Amino acid sequence: MRRAPALSFLLVTVFLDMLGLGLVVPILPALLTAVTADAAGAVLWSGLLGSSFGLLQFAVAPLLGRVSDRYGRRPVLLASLGCLGVDWLAHAMTPGLWALLLFHSLAGACAGTQTVVNAYLADVVEPAERARAYGLVGAAFGLGFVAGPTIGGLLGAVDVTLPFYAAAVLCFAGAAYGWFVLPESRPGDGRTPLSLRMANPVSAIAAALSRPRAGRPGAGRPGAGRRGLGRLAYARLFADVSRMTFQSVWSFFLTFRFGWNTTHVGLVMAASALAGALFQALAVGPVVRRLGDKRAAVAGGLIGAVSLAGLAVASSPLMLYAFQALGVLGGFGSAAAQSWISRSIGDDEQGTVQGALTAIAAAAETVVPLAAGAAFGWALTAYAAPGLVFLGAAAFAVASTALLVTTPPPGSAAERSGDR
Repeated sequence: MRRAPALSFLLVTVFLDMLGLGLVVPILPALLTAVTADAAGAVLWSGLLGSSFGLLQFAVAPLLGRVSDRYGRRPVLLASLGCLGVDWLAHAMTPGLWALLLFHSLAGACAGTQTVVNAYLADVVEPAERARAYGLVGAAFGLGFVAGPTIGGLLGAVDVTLPFYAAAVLCFAGAAYGWFVLPESRPGDGRTPLSLRMANPVSAIAAALSRPRAGRPGAGRPGAGRRGLGRLAYARLFADVSRMTFQSVWSFFLTFRFGWNTTHVGLVMAASALAGALFQALAVGPVVRRLGDKRAAVAGGLIGAVSLAGLAVASSPLMLYAFQALGVLGGFGSAAAQSWISRSIGDDEQGTVQGALTAIAAAAETVVPLAAGAAFGWALTAYAAPGLVFLGAAAFAVASTALLVTTPPPGSAAERSGDR
């Protein structure tokens, strides 16, 4: 691993970012329900806010990735944290739903954290250690949620807007921390062009996924090439749809299935995040080293699908906890898949391709929250079955895993044959 201290700085930044997000997750249903005075309307507005964020992220993420290749990762990351802080302040101070929609959309336009984190790690971590590094980032995300939902639930019991103020302060603190101590991982490369084509997300995605294979002269290590990266991108898309479906309705599911209050929801989410963080930090590296990127990604996807299907039929807290634990065990799959993708990209294109992949995920985020919210409301009112939507999430997880199974691992004979 090169410049190991940079990874430590990045993990702290990710932790602060996700701590702020975790603060507001358990309180969002109460806030939107109070504003709309209608539970079904609160779910739909929650989906609309998520979709607007995803739409702007889709439009801008490829350009942000390209900018990070040209000017460096650090400025994009700091701007992203600052914009998110402004968004949380707007949630706390703005009483109108349409104003919230505007600010949340603008925050989506600045949301480059995922793109920059993935590209940053590819800059400073050797390929053989990337799965472990992505696992550590997953642990930092999880640890942020350990403190976040617990504190958010407690603060929300005092004042529904208080967690949003706390989240804004943490985002600004993370940006300030990064300004002073986070080093740049990749100096700007003036040879990376910026153009109107790269500002068009559809063109940027097509260009990234149809580029010559990473093994061309000067492009870094051999990679999966056009066909392999395309399948990995679709697998990532289906996995993101599954994950976003779960995230969009999870707190509502806990509230309506078991009648839990915001404090209870926050504690359950914190316990799950703590278990996931510990597993990501301690087990991902050894598991992926033993299985390899492909087998680990496939195994994790299958375990995740079974967990989601189990949650759909969970009728007691004990069943819920058991299938949650199973989902935690499958957590190594996402780190393995991300490591696989990063090894399929040339050193000079990490930001560009990661930005395109972020845009693909954002396209799903534009549609999934609304679709999941509508499906949840329909299942709740028509069949009194709030967990039914998780079966759809499980189906997407299976589809993602099937694509991974059919994609040759980097450097294999099948991969090289498909690239010619």
